[in-house]
Amino acid sequence: MDEEQSIHPAPSRESMGKQGVDVPEIDQVAEKKLIRKLDLHIIPLFMLLYLFSFLDRVNIGNARLYGLEEDLGLEENQYQIAVSILFVTYLLSEVPSNLVLKKFTPSRWISFIATSWGIIATLTGITQNYAGLIVCRLLLGLVEGGLFPGATVYLTLFYTKRELALRVGYLFISAAIAGAVGGLLAYGIGFMDGVAGQSGWRWILIIEGLPSFVVGIATWFLLADDPETAFYLTSEEKQLIEVRRARQLGQTASAQEFHKADVYAAFKDWKVYAFCVGQF
Repeated sequence: MDEEQSIHPAPSRESMGKQGVDVPEIDQVAEKKLIRKLDLHIIPLFMLLYLFSFLDRVNIGNARLYGLEEDLGLEENQYQIAVSILFVTYLLSEVPSNLVLKKFTPSRWISFIATSWGIIATLTGITQNYAGLIVCRLLLGLVEGGLFPGATVYLTLFYTKRELALRVGYLFISAAIAGAVGGLLAYGIGFMDGVAGQSGWRWILIIEGLPSFVVGIATWFLLADDPETAFYLTSEEKQLIEVRRARQLGQTASAQEFHKADVYAAFKDWKVYAFCVGQF
């Protein structure tokens, strides 16, 4: 009896699919190879997107050091308002953006918002007054707000629940890198003060906004919409992703579909609003 159990062990909870149906066992070597390939093709792109997103969001602080307030004639707390007002549209756009993400393909939507914030961030460098600055900041928050929640949803298509935390952590690493190099980059660009008759702060916003535009266009071609359309995966690896997904507890076909009830539940959940307040 003991010998039979060692040869045919009872299936674990992780090896059970929905409704208790057994799913195939996973080759651990093949799985590690798959994860490395996913990390190579997905994570660097999202890290770049989040890095430039963070840089475009906070470089107004560096622009202030190079004459933004004086050139635009900002008074009293107008600068502080311009900084914080971005997060109004940033927070309001997060949930709607993910709903749009489900209707459009991830590659197209994430490419669109990245290209859009690159254009907006660049054009912020040619604004002429306080009103124009406010409009640019509101629009920037509107399109940037969809990146982080969209990236999180996208990662669930490829990674298991246990693997998600580390991959989301990579995004915060890119934000830290942006904070570290943003000041040095602004310092270097600041020497362009007077070039083409433009102030240094304008060049900071213009030049730092351009990479987002370029990466946004590249995202259209480099980002797969799902495992089935991932050009870098073999048919065996695509099947392995499906098996990995089926092994997760609570995994059902219904869980992969869009339900309005889930949206309503999110709006009724106090933790969503607590998170929004925490963002400020």
